[in-house]
Amino acid sequence: MSRPRIVIVGAGFAGYRTARTLSRLTRHQADITLLNPTDYFLYLPLLPQVAAGILEPRRVSVSLSGTLPHVRLVLGEADGIDLDGHTVHYSGPEGEEGTLPFDRLVLAAGSVNKLLPVPGVAEHAHGFRGLPEALYLRDHVTRQVELAAAAKDRAECAARCTFVVVGAGYTGTEVAAHGAMYTDAQVRRHPMRTGMRPRWMLLDVAPRVLPEMDERLSRTAGRVLRQRGVDVRMGTSVKEATHDGVLLTDGSTVDTRTLVWCVGVRPDPLVESLGLPLERGRLLVDSHLRVPGRPEVFACGDVAAVPDLNQPGQYTPMTAQHAWRHGKVCAQNVAASLGVGRRRAYRHRDMGFVVDLGGAKAAANPLGLPMSGPAAGAVTRGYHLAAMPGNRVRVAADWLLDAVLPRQAVQLGLVRSWSVPLESASPEVARVPGRPERARRAGTGTGERDAVDPGAERAGEERSEEQPPGGHSRDRPSGEPAKNQPGGEPARNQPGGEPAKNQPHAEPREEQPHGSRSGSTRASGTPRRAAETAGPPARGTRKPRKTSGTSGATRSANPAAPSGPTRSADGPADPGPEPPADQPPPGPDIAPGPVKRTDGRAAEGDS
Repeated sequence: MSRPRIVIVGAGFAGYRTARTLSRLTRHQADITLLNPTDYFLYLPLLPQVAAGILEPRRVSVSLSGTLPHVRLVLGEADGIDLDGHTVHYSGPEGEEGTLPFDRLVLAAGSVNKLLPVPGVAEHAHGFRGLPEALYLRDHVTRQVELAAAAKDRAECAARCTFVVVGAGYTGTEVAAHGAMYTDAQVRRHPMRTGMRPRWMLLDVAPRVLPEMDERLSRTAGRVLRQRGVDVRMGTSVKEATHDGVLLTDGSTVDTRTLVWCVGVRPDPLVESLGLPLERGRLLVDSHLRVPGRPEVFACGDVAAVPDLNQPGQYTPMTAQHAWRHGKVCAQNVAASLGVGRRRAYRHRDMGFVVDLGGAKAAANPLGLPMSGPAAGAVTRGYHLAAMPGNRVRVAADWLLDAVLPRQAVQLGLVRSWSVPLESASPEVARVPGRPERARRAGTGTGERDAVDPGAERAGEERSEEQPPGGHSRDRPSGEPAKNQPGGEPARNQPGGEPAKNQPHAEPREEQPHGSRSGSTRASGTPRRAAETAGPPARGTRKPRKTSGTSGATRSANPAAPSGPTRSADGPADPGPEPPADQPPPGPDIAPGPVKRTDGRAAEGDS
């Protein structure tokens, strides 16, 4: 008799603990497969310390293969689930595709950045959900302070050293607190010519900081932020974002080059297209974390609406603490469904929360006891060390070194702005130029096949919204790409792209390897993700509008798409900025070169 096959989608707090607990409970009596885009578990609560230069990125990244020895790791993203056929279709990091059969399925795909219909936010803001976004923010803040120190114009200096954080929850509060300490340390060593100092702003429509916590802890966090010079504005948010600044809901305008979006999260779009009952985008499950009507399917973490038995009629909130506990109960119930142990309902007891405000400051209420100051800081760091599944000694060593040595304020330039868009279904993976495009699909579980691949239309739609190829880049003045940006959209005669229009011996290819296929889909349903790995626009190139049936010239109606500013793609593609009259046209055998600026403005760095 073959061993049962268990597939776990996602290795966040819920998925990681499910895999670890199942490995211990089944004792080699089941084949456990973990599908995840990365080979590490990310300890999200310490991500602000990575952006502030306290911890190195690998300290908060726990190896999956190193800590889950009896679990098979498959790198990839689930883009189609056939519930009737008991298969999960996935796409690998290099464009390869595969299928995983299962007898038990655990959905723990996590969450992505929450978007609001605010003009310009999707183009000019960056989230804070993954390691690439933290690395980008660290480099970006360092670069802006260095550029501000070298600027002679006072207005430019003020704009570059102004940092706006939207969302005063756990993440936004910690980002603002650690960011203010980081930039102040930079300026102390290298004062600005104009005598200015960095300015951090924390915005939220809520009446107070950390509205979900005890009011006493909220006052403590607000006091610490204001003591560090953070401009805390409650009841205020962003009305519109542009390249040069933001317009606030109170009518004021703030010149800035940095907008960090920490408004909240929403469940991974994968569950929306399964055709199963949802509660505000979360998959409805019973108290045993099992999907009603699907006894072989379980869900936990941020994608699951788990009934709160302590508060009837309510669901457990989307927090790391709940996700970690979900994972343990889910693993026990999956094992019980295979005849190992007994199943149990999910019940929880509030253990309190901790918020690290940097240095020796923190706000905490362990077991309901409000704390602040150094005592809260010690409790907070002790809790994180105990909760981390690995790297504890390395994390403690970094904290010790940060206490006695100055931080290294250097920018490595490994992650660029275009590689970490806010509107991304995979914030844990940075975009890479030249990677083959994939049409993301998620099935309803019926096993039917459509005649046309809807991912092709969606691919064109998302490309036009995020980076119009060859046209004006909406986060750069005059449509010019950021200076020193590596790569760009892959040349059309390069692997993963199409032949260049004016290149000799270049013939249009009818088939693209590893791309979206216009024959059929794995399972019917709305497309989940498309063109997530497209690179930045090429310098000065113009991409002709496609007219084939699989192009993205027309927008596809997708009710599951996140709300936000939209643009129609029905008209002809933007031809991009016209070259000046004194620039000769390109020769017949070369692609067009970069367009010279005629507005007198110097090209600016990545913002």
